[in-house]
Amino acid sequence: MNKITRKNLLISLTYSITLIGGMFFGYKFLKDQGYNFQKPPVKAYNNKEKVDEIIHLIDKNYVDEVNTDTLNHLPIDSILHQLDPHSMYLPPEKATEQSDALEGNFQGIGIEYYILNDTLLVTNVIKDGPAFESGMKAGDKILKVDSTFVSGRQLPREQMTGRIKGKKGTPVQLQLLRPGISQPLVLNIKRGRVQVSSIDASYMLNPSTGYIRISKFGANTDVDFTESLRALKAKGMNKLVLDLRDNGGGYLTAATGLANQILPENKLIVYTEGKHEPRTDYIATGGGEFEHGRLAVLINENTASASEILAGAVQDLDRGVIIGRRSFGKGLVQEQFSFGDGSALNLTIARYYTPLGRSIQKSYKKGYTAYQNELEERFNDGELTDKSAKPRDSVKKSTVYVTAAGKKVFGGGGIQPDVFVKMDTVGVNKFYNVLISKKVLFDFVFDVLAAKYNGHYLEQNMSNFSISPEDFENLIRYIRQKKIQIDIPQLNAAKPVISNDLRVLLYKYHLGEAGYYKALNQNDSMIKQALISLQ
Repeated sequence: MNKITRKNLLISLTYSITLIGGMFFGYKFLKDQGYNFQKPPVKAYNNKEKVDEIIHLIDKNYVDEVNTDTLNHLPIDSILHQLDPHSMYLPPEKATEQSDALEGNFQGIGIEYYILNDTLLVTNVIKDGPAFESGMKAGDKILKVDSTFVSGRQLPREQMTGRIKGKKGTPVQLQLLRPGISQPLVLNIKRGRVQVSSIDASYMLNPSTGYIRISKFGANTDVDFTESLRALKAKGMNKLVLDLRDNGGGYLTAATGLANQILPENKLIVYTEGKHEPRTDYIATGGGEFEHGRLAVLINENTASASEILAGAVQDLDRGVIIGRRSFGKGLVQEQFSFGDGSALNLTIARYYTPLGRSIQKSYKKGYTAYQNELEERFNDGELTDKSAKPRDSVKKSTVYVTAAGKKVFGGGGIQPDVFVKMDTVGVNKFYNVLISKKVLFDFVFDVLAAKYNGHYLEQNMSNFSISPEDFENLIRYIRQKKIQIDIPQLNAAKPVISNDLRVLLYKYHLGEAGYYKALNQNDSMIKQALISLQ
């Protein structure tokens, strides 16, 4: 398999996980952050002044010594790429989106949607949000927003969805087409602030083992986590599987707040330090909801930043078992500096270190592009897919640390799991990649399959439900209608993974995030390994 093919495979896998897992929940597509608090806005009236102010901020706050004279006359992005891969400039709209995501709320009507055949299909209505209160339901198709038709016009995504967004208190009128009703419905909705939990799923895997999946570390994550722990303990939980796969990070203080629920009193969780930032220790307060139960933490190559802080503390303190694949390797802390026009600078001000003193930041000496492609290199090296493969040389040569229980752990290049579980690529071939890239499986579920089943039936039959031969034949006809050439041998090879994708997408549509993860986890190799490790 050549490099390009492997790259496409990795991209397709990543997107399939992201799209299926997040289901176009825009505020969940969070990149690696980990910044502290936000300072008062800095006045910057034009681009030249903004560049000057950024250079000034770098000189006064950056984690390492920098010769700022070499940064003059460079564009903003080039200036920041000279520093590290995680210092970044955010235009006003991006800065607002990121802030809303981490704060756990946003302004709007509170729906998930998918663009199906040039029509906005509502796939979920957030409970207690403005849309929910107005009577909107999953399956509704939005035909018109105020006076503008958005259905069937092949408008850019931003134009279709951007008309629905708006400030709290402002009205929006939606014309809907609802299954089973011949005439369009008109709903008048007042936009509001919609609260969003950062807990994707929380349920019992078996009578004694709970499962919690966290997508990001936002402002309310520790509170949401504590509530989930209490609910699971009431159901008999004494063992926990904490799923941090594909968690790109968030607030450092949210990670330490969560750590307080699982670590003993007076244990060091993490410390941060930089050229202009004195060492700051974060110590567990004790008395948490799950301080003594058995714990397994799941990580993968997209586990980053604040989620690595938590995994590192659990590993260093021998609090639980880390299962999965080597994490991303982001050990830099950003602080956000706002500008008067609403834009912002996320600037690296410190490094964080695990309780044993490990820095898990992977190298970025080869430049920004090489850093961005590092996960592809892991795939090419076989590290992600071969159980016998070892981490790359730069990681293997890193400093060895020893925990109190005598376990060897390593710095640099992410958190290496205690138990490795390889990426499953069986059935993932060129034809499957085509279906994913063209969103055929998503379209088929929402366009055809969702109407055939209902949530009650799916929930009652979760343990034995599978895609029927008739459903699969309908998919083949659907693919042909899309004018996609079918490679029969590759279709047959990919049939198990295609059928499972259809199954879990169907559960996501009818039963939301919790239903999706319950269905997905039934055949998940890391979940199976976690249950074995916790016996």
